[in-house]
Amino acid sequence: MAGLLNRIKAFLRGPKGQQMTNKAREMAKDPRNRERARRAAEKLRRKR
Repeated sequence: MAGLLNRIKAFLRGPKGQQMTNKAREMAKDPRNRERARRAAEKLRRKR
């Protein structure tokens, strides 16, 4: 499992990972997307 996490960290440090991180941050600023994420998290909590 540690190998997988290291690969993810390495990807996020690279240019493509940085691009994806910036895009996610921009999307998180949108109130509609925030509401969608909140509802999805609620659904996951209820299923447990």
